[in-house]
Amino acid sequence: MLRSLVWLSLGTFAIGTEGFMIAGILPAMAADLDVSVAMAGHLVTCFALVYAISAPLTAVATASLPRKRVLALAIAAFALANLLAAAAPNYAWLMASRVLLALSAAAFTPSATGTAAMIAPPEKRGRAIAIIYGGMTVAVVIGVPLGTILADHLGWRATFVGVAVLSVLALVGIMSQLPRVAAPPAASLAERFALARRPEVLSILGLTVLAVGGAFSASTYAGVLLKNVFGASPQVIALALLVLGLGSAAGNVFGGFAADRLNHRRFIMAALVTLILNFAAMSLAATFAPNQAGLVVVMVTLGLWGLFGWAMTPVQQVRLVTVDPPLAAVSLSLNSSAFYLGTALGAAAGAAAIDLASVTAIGWTAALFELAGLALFTITARAGRRLALAPG
Repeated sequence: MLRSLVWLSLGTFAIGTEGFMIAGILPAMAADLDVSVAMAGHLVTCFALVYAISAPLTAVATASLPRKRVLALAIAAFALANLLAAAAPNYAWLMASRVLLALSAAAFTPSATGTAAMIAPPEKRGRAIAIIYGGMTVAVVIGVPLGTILADHLGWRATFVGVAVLSVLALVGIMSQLPRVAAPPAASLAERFALARRPEVLSILGLTVLAVGGAFSASTYAGVLLKNVFGASPQVIALALLVLGLGSAAGNVFGGFAADRLNHRRFIMAALVTLILNFAAMSLAATFAPNQAGLVVVMVTLGLWGLFGWAMTPVQQVRLVTVDPPLAAVSLSLNSSAFYLGTALGAAAGAAAIDLASVTAIGWTAALFELAGLALFTITARAGRRLALAPG
């Protein structure tokens, strides 16, 4: 039964590759479409914002449909949107393609995770969900660097064609191998908003937005920074993205350990402080050491972001589940929306930093996001302790 989930994992691999590969091909896209790098970065903002808004709406709209049909339609639409992106004659066309990409991804990924949990026996549920998220992790480690190399040899449009092919393969596997799964009991939109309004949930979601915003204000433009400041070749940029991917894979494992074994408050504070210093080092290296030594520093900062940034995700998810275990599926879907809202804000903030200052400012922008996250976490943690200690 679990072997059929490989096709869902291939779908998340395609979605992850398309979403994260933008960092490596952004300079080429901007030049070909005759727009600024900051304007090209809004392609990331658009995708993330549409995903964040549409994910809960799509979940409610498709609640009564069989999961296999939802998954097949979503990944088919994703394949079509990639082909439209590959054929884009101008910026507006590509932006419209990104909207369709976001809508289809927002329909596929949460449904794939829920399906994995439903068809697996209880004792294998965690393993089933790990298979789905494994596709996203492999995308960061392998898909993104390969996409950058493919773009260097065949042009950035070829990367979208490649993702479309992966999506079609996933569609064939889903149609032929995935068992039929009935529509699960679904929370209404009102129930989702009611949960999101709870102070303890809001504080966790707010931290996700700020922490992810910092990461993507820097990582979205990492390829531009490496190319414009350090003169890095596409091969070096691909290597840097591989370092980021390996750090992210290690971060997933580290985060799972931290969520089960370590004090959540202390771990999150340590991770945020590390990320603040890490992103500040990125801008310092780009400003004062635009040479080989600085290039090494930036690569190290990308690896450390992958390690600590991705390690926070499992901890945040466990914190949300602990708030109200019966509503875990709803709270985790809200966290997914918060993740993409942070992505949108971060990409937009990075673009503004480049326009107002230069690409070397993206590290400072990211550090400010993480500093705001640390402030929010410190304030809400203290408030939570006071409530816990209050007589009552």
